[in-house]
Amino acid sequence: MKKSLVIALAAAGAVLIAAGGGAWWWHSRQAPAPADGSAAPAPRHDVEYRYVTLDKTIVMLRPDTGGNHYLALDLVFKTPVKKERETKDHLPLLRTIVVKAMSAHTMESANKLGIEDFTREINDAFRKSYAAEQAEPPFDEALIAKLIIE
Repeated sequence: MKKSLVIALAAAGAVLIAAGGGAWWWHSRQAPAPADGSAAPAPRHDVEYRYVTLDKTIVMLRPDTGGNHYLALDLVFKTPVKKERETKDHLPLLRTIVVKAMSAHTMESANKLGIEDFTREINDAFRKSYAAEQAEPPFDEALIAKLIIE
């Protein structure tokens, strides 16, 4: 009788551990809420996406020490297939928004940021710019393909 009770308790413990691990894994896959407190957009699984590139965006950093420093970025825009042409048409505007947002950095401040920080800052700049124009961006997200700080 005692042996079967120990086996049952061990099995129940294993099930609880597996359920906890599954819940942790599922929660870690969910997109974090934006820092501004607004609700994160729901992921769209029924949309086919294309990726539009914006290569070689060079930004001069604000001087903080001797010498000139710059930041070079290659971006990729995750865009629904129906809006691919519109995203390509907006590339000059998107480059301008990136240059404006990133030129506020010094070499020191840029070196302190990680890729996630740059990505968040760039996407926030796009959201604010399109909101100011009362327009919706033709892409869902901007991703950093390459980042060089010199």
